[in-house]
Amino acid sequence: MRQFIVLGHDAPTTPEFSLDDLAGGAGRLDVLCRCVNSAFFLSHDLREDVRVHLVLRDQLTVRFEGAELRHLNPDERSTAALIRGALEAKDEAIGHVAAESSPGVALSKRGFEPVLDEAASEGTVVELHEDGDPVVEVEPPENPVFVLSDHDDFRECEADLLADVADERVRLGPERLHADHAITVANNYLDTEGFARY
Repeated sequence: MRQFIVLGHDAPTTPEFSLDDLAGGAGRLDVLCRCVNSAFFLSHDLREDVRVHLVLRDQLTVRFEGAELRHLNPDERSTAALIRGALEAKDEAIGHVAAESSPGVALSKRGFEPVLDEAASEGTVVELHEDGDPVVEVEPPENPVFVLSDHDDFRECEADLLADVADERVRLGPERLHADHAITVANNYLDTEGFARY
């Protein structure tokens, strides 16, 4: 299983946002939507062995399960509609018990720390950061949990938490990448067993 935890610092926590203004009025929800699409989409197929956690303002988490996903299309607007549907189901979520809003999409009232702790119990936590070790020098973990931030850097409390929990801190290349591009590169790194097999 591959997992991606993406922190959305300005993302909406209510469904009252316009699907026509994802980059502005919806707090850069466009970035999170592109991350979801990069994590799952292949040409004419979806990756079933992927789980994505979008942590919204450290209050709510929308989880996407590749093996169960339906209605995910390769455009930001329809992905945002799935997120909005999850936010509409917020009242059905009880504590950390998630409410499923669509096949493969569920929302829980959890912030970053409990999501990270649970994922860490299931795999190897890898912080994606431009100051990390070159990924080519790191053996691909069997059940990686990649943690990355949206268009903003990790906040101090998030960086401190990652410093305690992360097994690896890696960078994916010599240049800074957008979050969604980083996910594409990370998937390729795993697909090719550390860029060793094509």
